Amino acid sequence: MSSQINGSNRDTASNPDHVRTPQNENNLATSVILFVVCFALFLGAIYSLSFLSLGNPWPMAACLVLFALAFWIPQTILGRSDSAGEH
Repeated sequence: MSSQINGSNRDTASNPDHVRTPQNENNLATSVILFVVCFALFLGAIYSLSFLSLGNPWPMAACLVLFALAFWIPQTILGRSDSAGEH
């Protein structure tokens, strides 16, 4: 058996009218909650820069940590960084 990647998300082997979706796709409520949490982390990173000065490096450290978490959580923990091959 060979796996075949189609240009569309239609299952051509069994039923041409059946559209397959990713099995680990989130519902709307979960997606909205995850978006709000990650966007809050991103906005927190930007807000921490308002306290930045030459004498205090900790706001920049907080900015880097929050910014990294805002992108790291959805890409690694939630496992959506490798979803391009799903069909």
